[in-house]
Amino acid sequence: MILIQSNKESLLNPLQTITGIVERRHTLPILSNILIEKKNKKILCIATDLEIQITTTIEDNSNIKEQTSSVTVGAKKIQDILRALPDKTNITLEYKEDRLLIKGGKSKFNLQTLPAKDFPKLPADTEILDKVIVQEGELKRLLELVQYAMAQQDIRYYLNGIFLVKEEGQLKVVATDGHRLGFALLLLKEKQEKQEIILPRKTVIELTKQLKENENPVIIEILKNQIRFTFANIVLISKLVDGKFPDYNKVIPSGYKKHIKVNRILFLQTLQRASILSNEKFRGARLILTEGVLRIICTNNEQEEAQEELEVNYSGEALDIGFNISYLLDVLNNLNCETIQCSFGDSNSSALITIPENNDFKYVVMPMRI
Repeated sequence: MILIQSNKESLLNPLQTITGIVERRHTLPILSNILIEKKNKKILCIATDLEIQITTTIEDNSNIKEQTSSVTVGAKKIQDILRALPDKTNITLEYKEDRLLIKGGKSKFNLQTLPAKDFPKLPADTEILDKVIVQEGELKRLLELVQYAMAQQDIRYYLNGIFLVKEEGQLKVVATDGHRLGFALLLLKEKQEKQEIILPRKTVIELTKQLKENENPVIIEILKNQIRFTFANIVLISKLVDGKFPDYNKVIPSGYKKHIKVNRILFLQTLQRASILSNEKFRGARLILTEGVLRIICTNNEQEEAQEELEVNYSGEALDIGFNISYLLDVLNNLNCETIQCSFGDSNSSALITIPENNDFKYVVMPMRI
């Protein structure tokens, strides 16, 4: 039975979209496979890791008689085969006696399959609690502004992801690992009911990778225990993190009197140079703010020292404060504005990094002793 007749690119691109979530080593062998379903003139390619499921749709433009069939095959194997074939090669996928035959030019590959009925699709939750439509580029940028602040494998599992809040005509995202916090918001066209959910870390990373910089719509549907993103020819369904996210408003400082505005690129390059001699484990950097000058000092276990100076428009009480330089580099690398504002309290207080004349982004970083 012929499943698909297509060119290499039309088949490989959708497969590359979904195979990022496939676990190569898993207790369930079928999770290393993708499910290919043919339903009349549509071909669905599905991958899951039991937490996330991604589906892409390929239009079948061949003259094969309409039929319904499905098969699962090793994700990495089929992807590697298609990549290795010459560009613009016409591909045929044929299912015969529990094997998948891939033909391309003068090449043939005979692959083992597993029963499609055993593929563990995420159960579809039909009850939609809420729905939001935003642009692809807007959502991608929103997630990129905070995702680097997510925790990794923290025992406080609710920090291993992004807190998404919809309220008062705004879509807010918050991420924290306990040492720094990123906050960003996007204005919505309509005011809707308040919703609060936590997206898992892997979902955020995969979603950011799949979203493109364009104005095409993304339909976000909040379900009972899931969230569904539909855009382009992709449907991404994810389970949600069941937990209580901390009150981020208490973490964002206000009323600071010490402010400096610096060119983002200049500040980034200065920190990058200083970081060369920072301690590899603790990554500490001293920021010394005096009238008209910001000095950055990094030292390491070999008593080596890097010192940089930036001219700043500041006239106030001197400040000597330490930070993990990686946390500063992260935020500067992920912003795309020309100028940033740094606000300080005392040497034991968090720093607040914002964009001048813009309340849509805030980044809080805790000080460290050096």
